[in-house]
Amino acid sequence: MVILGLVLLVVGALLVLGGVLGTGTESRTSDGGTDVYTTFIGIEMSATTLFIIGVVAAVLVLVGLWMTKVGARQGWRRRREQKRLTDLSEKLDRVEAERLAENDPGER
Repeated sequence: MVILGLVLLVVGALLVLGGVLGTGTESRTSDGGTDVYTTFIGIEMSATTLFIIGVVAAVLVLVGLWMTKVGARQGWRRRREQKRLTDLSEKLDRVEAERLAENDPGER
């Protein structure tokens, strides 16, 4: 989950950077009129499409941050539980060894 969150975060950040650094407006004259169009990384598109790309980029960044946070929290819980189980297993092994030593004193 952490890896997927990081991938979404990177894709969203790349879209944002592309929008900030690779967006421009150009004008063309045809038949006496001037048409203004927007480009996003060299691709001609409408302002509405550019707005939707911005919204998608923001959602990707937010979902990526959320997934990274949730995945890290799950990993932390899993590691804490594994440590606790390892400690309990070591205690059980010690108690079992002591019990065997008490029941069979001739083996020492």
